[in-house]
Parts: sequence; C-alpha cells; structure tokens
Amino acid sequence: MTATWDPPNTTDPILSVRQILALERVLAGDPEVVAAASHLDRPVRWVHVAEAPDVGVMLTGGEMVLTTGVLLAGDEHKQAEYIQSLHRAEAAAVVLGLGRAFPAPPDAMRRAADRCGLPLVVLHRPFPFAELTEEVQSRLVRRKFAAVSLSESVRTALTGLITADAPLQRLLDEVAVHSACPVVVTNLAHRVLATAGERSAVDDVLRDWERIARQAGGSAGDGWIRAELGGRGERWGQIMLCGYRGDTATGRLLADRGAEALVLHRMLGGGSAHTWEEQSAQSLLTDLVSGVVPARQLLPRARAAGLPVNRRTFVPLVVRDAEPAQLERILRLLGLPGLVAELTERTTAVLLSLARDQDADALAAHFAVRLHGESAGPQAVVAAAGARTVWDDVPVGLREAQHVADAVADTTAALDLPAVVRLRDVHLRGLIRLLRDDPHVQSFAERELDGLLCGNGTDQDLLGVLRTYLATGRNKSRTAQLHHVSRPALYRRLEAIQTRLGVDLDDFEQAASVHIALLAHDAQQQ
Repeated sequence: MTATWDPPNTTDPILSVRQILALERVLAGDPEVVAAASHLDRPVRWVHVAEAPDVGVMLTGGEMVLTTGVLLAGDEHKQAEYIQSLHRAEAAAVVLGLGRAFPAPPDAMRRAADRCGLPLVVLHRPFPFAELTEEVQSRLVRRKFAAVSLSESVRTALTGLITADAPLQRLLDEVAVHSACPVVVTNLAHRVLATAGERSAVDDVLRDWERIARQAGGSAGDGWIRAELGGRGERWGQIMLCGYRGDTATGRLLADRGAEALVLHRMLGGGSAHTWEEQSAQSLLTDLVSGVVPARQLLPRARAAGLPVNRRTFVPLVVRDAEPAQLERILRLLGLPGLVAELTERTTAVLLSLARDQDADALAAHFAVRLHGESAGPQAVVAAAGARTVWDDVPVGLREAQHVADAVADTTAALDLPAVVRLRDVHLRGLIRLLRDDPHVQSFAERELDGLLCGNGTDQDLLGVLRTYLATGRNKSRTAQLHHVSRPALYRRLEAIQTRLGVDLDDFEQAASVHIALLAHDAQQQ
C-alpha cells in the first residue's frame, strides 16, 4: 500500500485508521487494505494486541486490533465469527500479520469484513506489534494532552475577553484566529448576525450563503463545523466554522469553545440574539453610510442578513426621535422587508427593499403615517431620499436622507413638515447644514448673533423666540401661541432682540441675514 498524507493536526485527540496506516513504522510492514476500504476515516481510540478468538468481549469500542490469527487458521467459520464479534464490539479496524498462519489474506475474513464494514488490513512483511502499539499510544496521549491544552487556551482567552466586557466581534475574531477560517454566527432562520475572519474569505462564504444555509444541517466532514447556541432548553442560533482545514475533532472543539463563550456573553448581558441582529444591521448600514467599504462588497452581507436584493427598489430612510424596536415592529406589521439600525443617539436608518412594481413613495408615506400615529411625545421625523433601483446608489441615498433629517433637527415644533421629509422640503436649511463647518459661515453666524450669544438664560430664551419667529415667517400670533405668551409680552421680547442685535426684523434683508446666521448657529451646535 502506498500513501501520501499531511501530518495530522496534533491537537486532535484521536487518530483515524487511515492516519495510523500512513505512519512510517506501519508502512515498513507493507500494509494492504483488503476489505471495507471506504471506512478508513474511523477514529481509533486505542490499539490492542490479541490472539484470543473471543477478543470482542474485551473491547469497549474504537480499538484497532492487531493479530496473527494463529488460533483461527483452518476454520473459516471461526474466522467469520471473529470479524463479526469485532464488529459487534465496534472495533475501528483489524490488522492481520501474514505469516505461517495465513500466508495470504483469508477470503472468509475478507468477505465478513466487507459485509460488516470493518476495515481489514494485512501486513505483508513481518512487523513487531509492540512497536506499533507504543507508537500509537504515545501519539494518542500527546494528542489528548495537546487537545486539552488548546481547549483551555481558547477558553481562557475568550473568558478574558468576556471579563473585559469585549464586544461580540472581538470574541469571534479570537475564534477565527485559532480556526484560521471564516466564522459565522446565525439565528435560527440562518440569517447572518456576525462574521469574523479574512475579509475576502468571509465574502466568498456570504456570496454563496443561500446554498450553505439550505445545507445547514449537513455533515461536518467537509470542514463546515457547527455548534448550537442556546441554553435552558432554548436554541437561538449557531456558530459555524466555514471550510475548516484541520481535523474535525479540533474543529468541533473550537466551535464548542466559541459557542460556550457566546452563550456566556449573552448571559452576562453582553447582548441577546435580538441585540446581535441589531448590531449586524447597524454594522452593515453604518458601512453603507460611511462609504468606507464599496457598496458592491457589502451586497453579500446584505443578502446573508435576509434583505432581498435581486430586482428590488431600495428606499433609504432616516428617522429622528423613534426607537429602533418600534420601527422594526411597524415594518413587520406592514409586511415591508427592510433593515433597521441606530446611527446616532437620535437617528435611526431604515432601508426598505420593495418589489419593482410597488409604489415606493406611497409605502414610505404609509410607514411614516403609522409611526406618527403611534407617537405620544415629540413627533418623529421621517426623512427620505429618492428610491434607488441600483444597489451601488444606496449609500448616496442613505447620506441624503441623513442630511435631510439633520437639516430639520429640533425644528419640528416650528415647521409644518410633511409626513415624509425630502431634500426639496429643507430648502435653505439644507444648504446651511452642508456649509456649517465652513469657517466663513461660522464667523458670519457669530458676528450676526453676537448680542445674544452670552449664554445666560435670558439670551437662550430670546434665541428661542427669534428662532420660532423666523421659522414661522415672522408670524407674531403663531409665535406668541407656541411660546405661551401674550402679544404684548412677545412684542417686548422682539424689541429686546432687535436692540441686542442692532437690526430691524421688519426689514426683509436684515431678517433674512439673521435667519441664515441662526440656522448656521443651530447647525454648528448639533
């Protein structure tokens, strides 16, 4: 028998029949597999030398039995029964040394081994069984020690990260370092919640995720190794090593240690499965908004996260002053596929994915009306960009929606806004928002408002009155109503404002100049 093989991973606590047959000492005995050659990947727990015909009663399973068959020669019935007894004892394989008892492989043993699926190997050259026993046992002991050492090393590293309150991503990065392959965490619907590993390798996995998810219950023999996530009788996800190249037992150990860490991370408040879904959406939408990662590279992540992306219309929304959980619930009630992610403390991105024949504007308005109908406190602002039919245009749309949402920040009490606010609705306010960091604009705002920027309570009150007065188109009745003051009291405040600033607010040009300065000042404060 000729064999070429890579040295097995020394952290695997077991050896397979195939690996033992490839050892240099065994090759010296010129081994030949004469039966059940398709079962050579069976794990070998121990090597046992035995000549007794009833050796099966002494076994506990997983042994490779070495024999010369001296007590079986000349009796085909005993030979077949010997193989069957080893099969019943769940032996891993039997190795027969050819010699005076059996100068050639016995047909009865070969046929019985084929029927049972028990690998039968013959050695054509004399071979000292004691050397093989010593070699294999020492390797198994070293491997078991190495496996325990690796297990403890990984567990210690992950526990240290959890103790340091590390995020989910840091834990997965640690598992990916040890496994040297992409690591994916999914919920029960096989939607990807988090990934780790070399970016290009992860992208390759996500690109084919639909097929992988359909085969999620398949064998780990091809390097796709899974461990369940859950506790207290409840499953809520799985961690998967994708294309692991080491020994299966080592891969299972790494996946199990990773699963233990993720469950502990959740139990200690590091997040729930729902929170991880939010983190997944947040990571994706933040990357889209920032533009740091090209949109095309993010497409596999969006698809794996469960967002329909083929022949769809994408509607970018940014909502101010609404809880992400509330927005997700409204999407579910309306049957609208989409991702929801908090961008800042007060803004949340919503990316809708609609069929091409659906009315994007009408559905966005329906979503906004439903949200406004549920708002008990300050009314949420729903800012939208134009619908996109090309995925690569989504980042620009999200940034446009965010710009619109920022442009109307803190002005909803004074403005009559539509249910869905768009770029055309923010007018001058939107332009000032874009220019807010320009030094010339900052200097202009400070110069125009200098008389009201001392920072005391009176100045802040007068600024609020000025803001409302200009936002309502200098409507004194509306301003007095919104500030809950009488008309005479409002007139006194407006006079104080004009005196402080040295302007005449009845003059359109002077009022416009102050309005622009106030918009720039407010934009700089956000």
